[in-house]
Amino acid sequence: MGDVGKLFIFMGVLLVVIGLLITFMEKLPFGLGKLPGDILIKRDGLTLYIPIVSSILLSLIITLLLNVVFFFLSRK
Repeated sequence: MGDVGKLFIFMGVLLVVIGLLITFMEKLPFGLGKLPGDILIKRDGLTLYIPIVSSILLSLIITLLLNVVFFFLSRK
């Protein structure tokens, strides 16, 4: 049961960090959300934003982090 508790604590901290990143995303130096490949369409009364490259980058980062976490949790 101790390992499950540690996993929940880690996931909670990870969610807080992700929340802070999303909150301060405009101030980040690497421009997440405004990368080349993100689609922005502005027309009369319509703004459509599709963050394709940003989503792929976030997916890769989260996948790497979770693989590291599960690697260390599976070692005994």
